[in-house]
Amino acid sequence: MHSIKLVVVEPVYQINLGYIARTAMNFGIKRLYIVKPRCNHTGSAAIKYAKHARRLLLNAKICGSIGEATAGTFRIGTTGIWRKSGKAFNNIYSVDRICKMAEKESRSRGVSLILGRDDTGLSKDELAMCDATAFIQTDKNYPVLNISHALAILLYSFTKNEDRYDFDSEVYADAKEIGHICKLFRMSIRNRKDIRDKKAVAMAFSHITSRSCPTKKELRAISAYLSPRHSSTSGKAPTT
Repeated sequence: MHSIKLVVVEPVYQINLGYIARTAMNFGIKRLYIVKPRCNHTGSAAIKYAKHARRLLLNAKICGSIGEATAGTFRIGTTGIWRKSGKAFNNIYSVDRICKMAEKESRSRGVSLILGRDDTGLSKDELAMCDATAFIQTDKNYPVLNISHALAILLYSFTKNEDRYDFDSEVYADAKEIGHICKLFRMSIRNRKDIRDKKAVAMAFSHITSRSCPTKKELRAISAYLSPRHSSTSGKAPTT
């Protein structure tokens, strides 16, 4: 969902702003808008903590109001204290629900994700002007997250279905590879006279292997043992 526009309202601390930029870049955000910054958004601390996302800070657009920064988009506010919402009470949603709205709206008018001040957040009136407000459910005894931590959760939720590097296909075995190891297992017990119900044993192995979500490396290790040249051909169980 690269149509997300990230809007930061009146940031106070350069460190937080740096972390916000870094987090935004982690999730492919290209547009950063800062409303009335109360710190130097290109200061040494901001740049230091932004790491390789410093360019995002240097190219950030400075705006005079939330309205200017979010014009024409679906506005998603954020709050760590849902009772604070007042006028916007009916617009508070959990992250899962708001993600569905964001996905739909991003196809047409785009989405603005609005982060409140790092000391006081968004006001009731600012929350009321949002189309929806995201609330991250945390421990009730300490519900307010650091602003960059909250952003990481939100952006991960918003973008988790997008194409990135394919971690699963690189690490975990696919159905074909699992099928191959199950075939090797069936071959390895074929001549085992001490196993009466070979079909049931093979099925049990197949079920366990499928449920365990094995990695490619794990299956290669098992395959080295089950391959015909290492299997027992004498009808006896192999010794260990």
